[in-house]
Amino acid sequence: MTSSATPMTDKQVSLVGRKAYQETDWDTVNACSQELLRRSNDNPEGYFLKGLVEKVSRHPVLASEAFEQVLQLDPSRYDAGIELASQYVISQRNAEAITLLDRYCSDLANSPRYLDMAGTAFTDMGLAARAWPLYAKANALQPEIELFKANLAACSVFLGKIDEARQGYLDLLAKKPQHQRNHYHLARLEKTPDDRHINQMKAVLANTNLPPDRNIFMYYALGKELEDLARWDEAFHYFKLAGDAVSRVSNYDIQQDETLINKIIQVCDKDWLATGTPVTTTEIKNKTPVFILGLPRTGTTLTERILSSHSQVESLGETKFLESVLRNLSGVPSIEKMTPEMISALGTVDPGLIANGYLNAVNYLFGDKPLFIEKLPYNFLYIGFIAKAYPKAPIIRLKRNPMDSCFAIYKQPFTWAYKFSYKLEDLGRYYIAQQRLFDHWREVLGDRLIEVDYEDLVADQEVQTRQLLEKVGLEFETACLNFDQNASATTTASSVQVREKIHSRSVQRWREFETQLSPLRRILEDAGINVE
Repeated sequence: MTSSATPMTDKQVSLVGRKAYQETDWDTVNACSQELLRRSNDNPEGYFLKGLVEKVSRHPVLASEAFEQVLQLDPSRYDAGIELASQYVISQRNAEAITLLDRYCSDLANSPRYLDMAGTAFTDMGLAARAWPLYAKANALQPEIELFKANLAACSVFLGKIDEARQGYLDLLAKKPQHQRNHYHLARLEKTPDDRHINQMKAVLANTNLPPDRNIFMYYALGKELEDLARWDEAFHYFKLAGDAVSRVSNYDIQQDETLINKIIQVCDKDWLATGTPVTTTEIKNKTPVFILGLPRTGTTLTERILSSHSQVESLGETKFLESVLRNLSGVPSIEKMTPEMISALGTVDPGLIANGYLNAVNYLFGDKPLFIEKLPYNFLYIGFIAKAYPKAPIIRLKRNPMDSCFAIYKQPFTWAYKFSYKLEDLGRYYIAQQRLFDHWREVLGDRLIEVDYEDLVADQEVQTRQLLEKVGLEFETACLNFDQNASATTTASSVQVREKIHSRSVQRWREFETQLSPLRRILEDAGINVE
């Protein structure tokens, strides 16, 4: 690169590359990287710019290699350290990411961009408590940056800092009143006392006139606040608008999930569970998982908070490491989360590989307590592999009235994690399939499957809590009744509700929408499922 007849210095090339990065001119960033490395193959800035190009190209392995090279040449580069940690998180190299974050976070006092990036790395690893002070510092340094404020507000919700979160979203909406997702986040923080926010959101819809697939979060927000005010018909109207909008663009076929469940039932039967060498020891000692699972919105988070309030139990929250380990061990390439082919292949995998693979993956989250909770609801698909890999692990299934369960799922966006949840017909068919799967697990596992009824739990918390603790092998502790005082983070759809005392407001809520939900009821009852 030259300026007139005079070659640019390395510093000038770097400045051109940094300016191009700010302007997302990736061709120029790449050209600057190549020029610096052409001049010298040990130029840390050349590798740093290369890492940025690979990062935006979504090549985490190549980006990691470039940032690693920067740190080999110049270990003081905190920017490369945080960039590398972020790439390690994407590759699920979380223990290594934490080592880097521990090394470089103390150098970030005047770098709001990298404070925010480090906070996001911690958040993505399930460590919201470590993320929050980093987000707070980034926001204090540059309060005008909306991304910093939004990340701080979201992390505040995870930690139960509802007042801080509310103010953050109000500030964001004051600057951009048409930001639909921030309206949604504000709506879910508390029960609305009146229709002021509803009217604001309706005005945004009217003024922007966007297609339905661009209004999804606003529809969910309106449905939630209208339900708060007992305006049932209007609330359902918006829930249906949201679900229909997602369904039109999701390209989902319920038969795929039904086929997967059929394959699980076929592979993971009693004979299969009894074969092979039992897993008697693991590489990580004195740690026993407790799996809490079931359909979402059935009380899994409530049960997690109750159990994790015990002095012998900690929670890892909802990690996806079990499924990731299963996918990798299956050896079957696919863009799908799980397939029948993977299940067939996993049927012959050594359960010790599953046990150690998962424990090693979540090792970075462990504290000093002997029991830890894994609470990802759809791990119910993998109960057979769990039972074989961890013969002593408690497996707790939450269940709830079928109509309440399906409706609670229907009115949550879930950021598309549960693709069956957006149409009543799909919900009904999936409920039937998962019920058949749980009937199978009950037959295969017998009393080892601990089943908890949500309605019983909220009606008689102490009795149900004592019974649950006994089945898990724990002594009763009063702290388990005061789960709302549990200060640990939660990132689930129930992150606000679990800060409250136990209540039964959601029991039989579906009755308020009985007419609108009649197609769902018909599907369930035709399959012999009692909805009363």
